[in-house]
Amino acid sequence: MAIRHNRRRPFRRVQEPQHRINHNITIPKIRLVGDNFEEISEAAGQTIETGVHNTKDAIRWANEIGIDLVEISPKADPPVCKIIDYKKFLYQAKKREKEMKAKTKKTVIKEIRFGPNTDEHDFQFKLKHAQKFLEEGAKVKAYVHFRGRSIVFKDRGELLLLKLLKELEELGAAEELPKLEGRRMIVIISPKKSGKKK
Repeated sequence: MAIRHNRRRPFRRVQEPQHRINHNITIPKIRLVGDNFEEISEAAGQTIETGVHNTKDAIRWANEIGIDLVEISPKADPPVCKIIDYKKFLYQAKKREKEMKAKTKKTVIKEIRFGPNTDEHDFQFKLKHAQKFLEEGAKVKAYVHFRGRSIVFKDRGELLLLKLLKELEELGAAEELPKLEGRRMIVIISPKKSGKKK
């Protein structure tokens, strides 16, 4: 007879609201701010202005308008609240966050590898790639890889990277001088702002 395994569904944690709203705001008084006081005054039947109000009153006014009392600065004394459409407020906050992320450009790092005995033709070929990357706004991580006994040619590797920096000085600048990390001598070149960006 086959044994039945009782498979439980994974427990899903209910996500708590990012802000306290309406009856979750338990503090007796709040500071009310916003730009819809005309509408709030109409619902309250009296002139309401920015300032400290009873939380129960503010919740009542929000209910009468059909929107929410939202705590936007809980650490203030008293906490700062707005009477707004909470869903709309969250949507606009997400939209702003997306715009901020889009403006924060991700740094792209392109690698270029050399050997300590790289000839002139190969150097020029890789130099063109480095120029292209910097013009596109990417950083360039150039390194000389030393295999086996070629580690004795550290000076040769350093000269090669310094030559590369000299050739690229109009497009980029080294974040620091070439340094040896294990069997690699590395330099990172950041694009100058005058470089063309896609």
